[in-house]
Amino acid sequence: MARIPAAELTGVHGALLKRIIRKKFGAVPDALGVMGHNRRVLRTSMGMGRAATRWNACDQDLKSYAHMAAVSLIGCSFCLDLGYFQAHNEGLDLAKAREVPRWRESEVFTALERDVLAYAEAMSQTPPTVSDDLSARLLNQLGAPALVELTAFVAAANLAARMNVALGIEAQGMAAACGLPPLAQPSHATSLT
Repeated sequence: MARIPAAELTGVHGALLKRIIRKKFGAVPDALGVMGHNRRVLRTSMGMGRAATRWNACDQDLKSYAHMAAVSLIGCSFCLDLGYFQAHNEGLDLAKAREVPRWRESEVFTALERDVLAYAEAMSQTPPTVSDDLSARLLNQLGAPALVELTAFVAAANLAARMNVALGIEAQGMAAACGLPPLAQPSHATSLT
């Protein structure tokens, strides 16, 4: 349960925002109401999210898997649920999306995808643990513009995930509402090295 009760989104802008969000996600997530206590933070967060969807230097699938890896490591069940829901709606390989929380033990990912997932996790550590070798491999495989974009995308995921965890915002069953099977869980504790 969220640590701050949701604010009522009122007025013309609030009604329009709720209608747009409900159309896109099927419901108005608690996160929107919690963020509604500070409209400037809400607008900035949503604006940043919209802007990031227009970035196109890095493959969308790679960014989606990286997002899910980062938020899974941080422990944001809301972000992970939303990421899985969006994977469904955006036509991602759901077998891969479902396996992100246990990517180290899964056999569905390519070498490049594994590097991207490792990078997302390394960026999400406190402090970050990105190695020169991993960065060099990704630079070689993706190019500088895509690597910069991937890095910014994972950083934005960290911002949202850490805010949601701190505010107590949890999964709301968006993926389950689509009939998606539950996300895979690691069979044992895995090392981040």
